Amino acid sequence: MPTDTIPQIPFGAVYFRKSNPPKADWDRDYGIAAEDGLNVFRHWFMWSAIERRPGYYEWDDYDRQLDLAAGNGIKTIVAEMTHTVPDWAYRAFAHARQIRADGRPLTSNMGASAAIGGFASNGGGAGALSMNCPEVKEAAGNFLKALATRYKGHPGLLGYDVWNEVNYAADVDYSEYMKADFRLWLREKYGDLETLSQAWHRYSYAEWDDIEPPREIAAYPENLDWLDFKRANYYGQMQWRIDTIRSIDRDCLIAAHGVGGAIPNMAANGCDDWLAASKVEVYGLTWVPSRRGFKPWQNFFGPDLTRAAARGKTWWHAERPGGPLWMQPQVLGHDKDDGRVMDPEDIRLLTMTSFAAGAQGVMNLRYRPLLDGPLFGAFGSYGMDGARTARSDMASEMAKWANAAEQAELFEARPVMGDIGLLVIPEAQAWDYLLNANHCPNTYREAMWGAYRGFFDNGVQADWVHIDDIEGRDLLYAPYPIMLTGEHASRLARWVERGGVLISEATPGYFGDRGTVGVVQPNSGLDAVFGTREHEVEFMPDIGDRIAFTLDDRPIQGGGFLQSYAPTTGTERGRFTDGRIAVVENTHGSGRTLLVGTNPGIAYFRNSGRDNRGYFADVLAWSGKAQRVQLSENAMQARLHEGGSKRVLWLLNPTRNALSTGIRIDGESAAFGRVYWAAPEAAIDTGNITVPARDAVIVQLST
Repeated sequence: MPTDTIPQIPFGAVYFRKSNPPKADWDRDYGIAAEDGLNVFRHWFMWSAIERRPGYYEWDDYDRQLDLAAGNGIKTIVAEMTHTVPDWAYRAFAHARQIRADGRPLTSNMGASAAIGGFASNGGGAGALSMNCPEVKEAAGNFLKALATRYKGHPGLLGYDVWNEVNYAADVDYSEYMKADFRLWLREKYGDLETLSQAWHRYSYAEWDDIEPPREIAAYPENLDWLDFKRANYYGQMQWRIDTIRSIDRDCLIAAHGVGGAIPNMAANGCDDWLAASKVEVYGLTWVPSRRGFKPWQNFFGPDLTRAAARGKTWWHAERPGGPLWMQPQVLGHDKDDGRVMDPEDIRLLTMTSFAAGAQGVMNLRYRPLLDGPLFGAFGSYGMDGARTARSDMASEMAKWANAAEQAELFEARPVMGDIGLLVIPEAQAWDYLLNANHCPNTYREAMWGAYRGFFDNGVQADWVHIDDIEGRDLLYAPYPIMLTGEHASRLARWVERGGVLISEATPGYFGDRGTVGVVQPNSGLDAVFGTREHEVEFMPDIGDRIAFTLDDRPIQGGGFLQSYAPTTGTERGRFTDGRIAVVENTHGSGRTLLVGTNPGIAYFRNSGRDNRGYFADVLAWSGKAQRVQLSENAMQARLHEGGSKRVLWLLNPTRNALSTGIRIDGESAAFGRVYWAAPEAAIDTGNITVPARDAVIVQLST
């Protein structure tokens, strides 16, 4: 569908979550928002708050939001909330309540982010009732059709957000309706019961009804199928919501937003940002530093992942904080630098970080804080009474700047492809989850985050690359490739053979189809790609800090697993401290590989050592590829954008002191033209820029 009705840069907030803000303030709030340059509001249209009795819809409060939007030049995103179940529906469809793995039904509770009843007790996005029940689906569909019919063509409408914070709970759903659909899915996949029995190693199924979804989290083929089915089921329901709305209104925008959770929660909680983004015109991100961390790499991680998942589509930072979180910090911190109190400078830095990572819109989680529930007082730029604050003044300045006509060409430029791609392999994450859920060594998470951070701290832009998207890339790094299907292993092999350069940490494809260990390692023919066979392997991540090795005489700390090698066509490049071969390079077809027999990303995530930081610079140098943007001061971050004949440099200083840096672009000292953003105290000279504390400089590069 066309996206030409979107403002130049959507800049706004989530406003109405019944019953906040107070009705008496709506006219004033909309007027202030419009004066301050805000142009988009999103509201929660909760099924439990609107359909108060079967077939009786109370629209008055929501009609007023759309009318005020139209009158004030503000566009509205309708966040449909079919997962907030009306109390009458929870009673009427008691037989269709979602069931946890332990047999308990989900209950209907008050919401934390809106003091309204009907929220599921599991905290996930699927609701207390199973949409696999035809009666429930029909009732929810009737609500969606009534919603779309009511607001179709309204001048205040921009579109619909069809999944708020894409995820679902790990321990649902074991209702009879879900089980029945699981069996149908299995029948379609395997065709007959005997084929399934052989695949699952369960040899006594007499009827399809004998099949039960696994309740134990364990590394078996049946668990992989259960994870795949749940993803297909819940994302199928997402598509159903889209199709239901589209059956009424074919011209509205369809959006959704996740939590940047694909690393590490794609398997357990269904945070598949790539799949979600594929279904909508605009994708988005919720990112709250007080819950996710406020270090520079953390503030870039979520936006970078969302940009990758969007695959070139428009994406926005759909929810970012504009104010404090009083009582619920979820990261370790002992002062205000952990993001619990948002200074105006924090808002500027977060906004510029998202723009530098490619976001084309920004919205607060709240316009003003809630007055009810456990999230009282949280996240809003405006005061508890709706009054302007220093934080809202900063947001207003940025909203007006971003939407000024002279910034149009700036936002037409898009982030360049990163220097290296970090390989995202869904089955590797799924298998790690099934292997480790009961003793939690966190190997996958630490390896993936550690590799991203290792390149980031060297000033190297590392893009997240789904294994389905490797074509068009020339350099990949695989932080945790423990499982590869035969199809994916062959795809990687062909990619290298055609000229790709692959750097892999230990145990690539150790587990193959259905989680079976390969008798030859590396598995699935990858021994030829890496030019080596496995000598020995040690799966002991709890004592992984004992592992150390060298790469060209540089001492490096390992972590996670240890896999030593016996090269065939490959060449040794490093050894473990006990003398076993740790690193092998190889040429395969037109491409090259480097296999490292442990997980240095885990070590770097845990201790941020200088030698391990140097390792990530070294492997990039080994690849023969030079980073496009080089700074002399790596406490700062830079992103290069290109569009048409224009190249734009975004330079950010996340520290609390002014910093200067030398800048080289593609090996040459940078020269600068038009300045899009710079504080008066910034200094811009050929090849060098000084950026004030917690601020940015945005400049066009001279050709």
